[in-house]
Amino acid sequence: MNLEILACARGADKLMRDQFCVKPGETVLITADTQTNLATAESILSVARMIGAEASLLVVNQLPYQGRLADPYIPEILKRAVLECDVWLDMAFPYLAGSEVHDDAMSEKRCRYLLLGDLSSRGIENLYGRFDLDVLFSFQNAFDNFIAEKEGAKIRITSPLGTDVSFELGRSVAKKIRHSNVPGMYTPPGSGIFFPVPESVKGEIILESVFHEYYVQLPSPMRIKLDGSITSIDGGGAHAQAMDRALRRAAGGEYGRVIHFSYGFHPMTQFTGHSFIEDIRVCGTNAIGFGVPWWEPGGGENHPDGVITQQSLWIEDEQVICDGVIKGPKTLLSPYLQMKQADSR
Repeated sequence: MNLEILACARGADKLMRDQFCVKPGETVLITADTQTNLATAESILSVARMIGAEASLLVVNQLPYQGRLADPYIPEILKRAVLECDVWLDMAFPYLAGSEVHDDAMSEKRCRYLLLGDLSSRGIENLYGRFDLDVLFSFQNAFDNFIAEKEGAKIRITSPLGTDVSFELGRSVAKKIRHSNVPGMYTPPGSGIFFPVPESVKGEIILESVFHEYYVQLPSPMRIKLDGSITSIDGGGAHAQAMDRALRRAAGGEYGRVIHFSYGFHPMTQFTGHSFIEDIRVCGTNAIGFGVPWWEPGGGENHPDGVITQQSLWIEDEQVICDGVIKGPKTLLSPYLQMKQADSR
């Protein structure tokens, strides 16, 4: 058996059986592209078939964009296939979430969609196979609930490279659940997303990695200045032009605003510089989405992302995160310490 498949097998098994609750007789579709690590896709496919699911792998050309911008490039066979599946694991990157075919599948309320994106075999193992998912979700739930209760609070985020941005926290609409057993859209555990009131975001964000037209670790930091909307970008070496294009593409010719922030906390992830989905779950990272908010026309998944590391975060006058580490309050600290203690065993 391929060594990559062996490395992925434990994570794929926990993903399919324990987290996504795949049952015999269910129809499972794995979508991949010409840049996907096919050994990873084949490992997940093998697990699905061992469970007794009717599983298929569909490989398409790599999409140039994500979201609705990808619509003209999605083949008809994929559009038909996703409407006939119970479980849809998307390993394409750029991903299919937010496209018309994805929206159509979600409106049918049949399939459970998971955005796996650019995860490698090691990434699947790290996210799903090497840690107790009950312990991980204990903190995941605590963080998601904590953020949901802070709507309207003033948030400040900093990083060692000079990020210093503040905003009003908007309404929370994203909570991850332990068992993905009902139709809907899901993303891997290990990060919590939170939404600002877009026009309230002010300050500077110093990016270390970006997902513009592809994901890359920057040769030099990129500075994003904000005063409600993005006012300027500079730095990033040769990637400045690609980021400029991506920002303007996502916001109808303008630079747009900040759509979301996040906090990565998965104990087993490793910063790779080439896997966006794993890197944004490394402890202390923050994936920041730019463009048009999802509730406005043209908004949603048509956006570039930037990554900062070792973030610190304040809610009002209380420091909650220091250099990526949870400092309080107790409702967060207790499950966080439990998670860290499980990591040390």
